[in-house]
Amino acid sequence: MKMRLEIVPALLGFVFVLVFPAFGRMNAPLDDTDRKPAVAGSFYPADPAALRNMVSAFLENGQKGPLPGTVRALVVPHAGYVFSGSVAASGYNQVQADYPYARVFILASSHRLDLGKASVFTEGDYLTPLGRVEVDREVTAVLSGTRSCFTGDPEAHREEHSVEVQLPFLQVRLNKPFKIVPIVLATQTPSVCRKIAEALKPYFTKDNLFVVSADFSHYPSADDARKADAATAEGFCANDPDRFLDVLRSNARLGLPGLVTSMCAWPAALTLLYLTEGVADLEFTRVDSKNSGDVEPYGDKSRVVGYEAIAVSEREEKKFELSAEDREVLLRIARASVEAAAKAEPLPGLTPGQYAPILREPAGAFVTLRKNGDLRGCLGTFEPRKPLFQVVQEIAAASAVRDIRFPPVRPEELDKIRIEISVLTPRRKIKNIKEIELGKHGLYIEKGNQHGTFLPQVAAETGWTLREFLGHCAQDKAGIGWNGWKQADIYVYEALIFEESGR
Repeated sequence: MKMRLEIVPALLGFVFVLVFPAFGRMNAPLDDTDRKPAVAGSFYPADPAALRNMVSAFLENGQKGPLPGTVRALVVPHAGYVFSGSVAASGYNQVQADYPYARVFILASSHRLDLGKASVFTEGDYLTPLGRVEVDREVTAVLSGTRSCFTGDPEAHREEHSVEVQLPFLQVRLNKPFKIVPIVLATQTPSVCRKIAEALKPYFTKDNLFVVSADFSHYPSADDARKADAATAEGFCANDPDRFLDVLRSNARLGLPGLVTSMCAWPAALTLLYLTEGVADLEFTRVDSKNSGDVEPYGDKSRVVGYEAIAVSEREEKKFELSAEDREVLLRIARASVEAAAKAEPLPGLTPGQYAPILREPAGAFVTLRKNGDLRGCLGTFEPRKPLFQVVQEIAAASAVRDIRFPPVRPEELDKIRIEISVLTPRRKIKNIKEIELGKHGLYIEKGNQHGTFLPQVAAETGWTLREFLGHCAQDKAGIGWNGWKQADIYVYEALIFEESGR
């Protein structure tokens, strides 16, 4: 009898952890070559109408999308829908519903078998309560012929839920016909994952969508899960296979109570990273994050499973714009942060998935506090290293209590404080200084490890000419001399300035 195994990377290697699935029919016979639903009625409704309504509701209420660039890959959870459906929906919402994907490659790791390779389903189609999902048997035949890393063993698919639970979301979300290539990675060896990726490389094109079916942390507390999942997601989004594995091992070394794995389908995620490695102009977006403890009334916060939705899309040059609603959201975040800092309270928790994609993009920003029209604090950052919503939260608190020019804001002052936010758009490298518009563009000059910047309003306030603007920035800010800009990289950006009303 074959063991049911879930493999977890440990500090110094890979540990075999026995996991018994909570749901699903065991040893259900196959009447023909089609793969029948194994977890309908447990992981999700078996009734077609109820299933469609549930998935549609999740999509309607999930994080909105789609992302502006073509989505090439998703990481989405595979647990029962009551626990993970909302996060999965947030991920699928990032895909353009009418995009003509030829195939969807589903990369899932086996919860039951250790075959030392990946299994593709070669003989029939996958069935769900919503109907037949056609398998691209031409592709699966090619892959199954790669004997060093693939097999056509149907046993790996028979009761494995991690492919199945993705299908209703694909059936409801995608409006164009598509075929699937279901791949269950029954291996825990990185070198085998790399071989699998090499075989899949010809198919990693904009015509195909790759879906990694993966839950994140298993069985720590809710608070520990959020920390571990954030680290794992960030490691994955770095698009570096070695860094991703290092993060998994680092999480294991933390000794978090109850944690048996940071990601149950890490071989599938690693395979995707081997595919994306070196591919230019891909953007990794952490769309949504929750854990089973967030689900009322079922959630047990002492022992949870983490869920993440991550999208990999083609980077597109786009204009950085904030809607009136986006600006209001940032002002509310800043106000709550200032009030918490003034009262010496913890900053409010922020969930990435609740914010529009533009607010989750890295951006520099400044927060200015004024009391009765006078400056009361102002701090910021030029470097776009964190999501905008997080930057605004952190620098708003810092402006309230850490601007050394002023004493900390006191609670009794809060009603008199007015908040102004300046968001810096992403820097754009220019080829000719004639592209610089004085008063509109901020300036960023970089030469080696030296750099300096001026905000857009500096040129207007000083009355400098273009060459004076460049010379002062190069000399006074970057420290590379008056004419140093001529041998430096020059970037421009803009500042979007808005403030609270009614105060």
